[in-house]
Amino acid sequence: MVRDASLFCQLLQLIPRHEFHSLVRDVGTERHSKGFSSWTHFVSLLFLQFAQAKSLREICGGLASCQGKLSHLGLSEAPKRSTLAYANEHRSWHLYESLYYRVLRRLQAALPTPQQSRLYCKLYSMDASVIVLALSMFDWARYRSQKGAVKLHLLLDHDHFLPVYAHLTTGRHHDLEMAKHLALPRGSLVVFDRGYQSFQLFGSWTQQGVFWVTRLKSTITYEVVERCSVAGEIVGNEIIELTHPRSHLDCPYRLRRVVKRDAASGKEWVFLTNHLGLTAEEVAEIYKQRWQIETFFKAIKQNLRIKTFVGTSANAVQCQFWTAMLTILLLKFLRLRSRIGWALSNLVAYLRWNLFAHRDLWIWLDDPFGDQERDPPAAQLTLGF
Repeated sequence: MVRDASLFCQLLQLIPRHEFHSLVRDVGTERHSKGFSSWTHFVSLLFLQFAQAKSLREICGGLASCQGKLSHLGLSEAPKRSTLAYANEHRSWHLYESLYYRVLRRLQAALPTPQQSRLYCKLYSMDASVIVLALSMFDWARYRSQKGAVKLHLLLDHDHFLPVYAHLTTGRHHDLEMAKHLALPRGSLVVFDRGYQSFQLFGSWTQQGVFWVTRLKSTITYEVVERCSVAGEIVGNEIIELTHPRSHLDCPYRLRRVVKRDAASGKEWVFLTNHLGLTAEEVAEIYKQRWQIETFFKAIKQNLRIKTFVGTSANAVQCQFWTAMLTILLLKFLRLRSRIGWALSNLVAYLRWNLFAHRDLWIWLDDPFGDQERDPPAAQLTLGF
């Protein structure tokens, strides 16, 4: 007797069906549909990520080969390639964007509260990463004269290392445009690199009570108001004010300039922050935490189908991107709920191999090599030769 649904089915149960259909009605993705439901489209794209399918043919063929198990997924039959390609091009990707934030809030509520940081403020990191595309196939994503690209903008919450904001644009879209539209909570702290340097943005965040840490460009002019004590690798610790008329008008606040020299290489790192209550060592350590978002970019590019796409239209790319973000959200949730220290690449691989295995997901997650409890075997047939 099969006691449990497949692992894929149990993964889909983390996304409440009634909430999905509510979003379908709000976005209107089934307004002109003729039998191919938004749920079938979503399951197909999620299968693309978990099964590491490389083409529409592999998606449709992979689901068709599991025909007897599709009813558990809410599918009556496997989609056809032409139907799936048409849906990728014409069904609005905003459905999956809205679904991502809905699922994010639900999973965050189910996770344990993280321990209070010694910084006593919520830490975020912000960055963008370019995904190169073939301009001959993605002509809408022109980046250079002979190169296409899209750019992934992320804001990573360091409580559970989950992306709380994501946005996909063409490669020419400047990083600052995303940062200007962020609504960060008062008292939080965001860390980012020099690509986001804008004193107008810094002044706006300081006025809103948002703290930030970044690296400082060498071209700015400032006046030292106070010199603080230095020790160890910290060779500079100053309270400064900007002296350029435009910069001072945009950010008329006192800032903290910290210089750290690496003992091994002798290289100096210059940091800037509006949080005057931090020590110089804490400022340097906070900027070091920015590496978490670089690690996140590396993880999704290596483990998900986010560098190659099964459709060439802008809508198809967005659909695949947002289902990839939903996939990494579910994978991160599984890792946080597991009692063993899964490497993300191992979890992706083991799920791919056992996607349609009938095991309890949470037992399998803690003991993937254990034997599932079985019912007593029926009376053995006597074979006569």
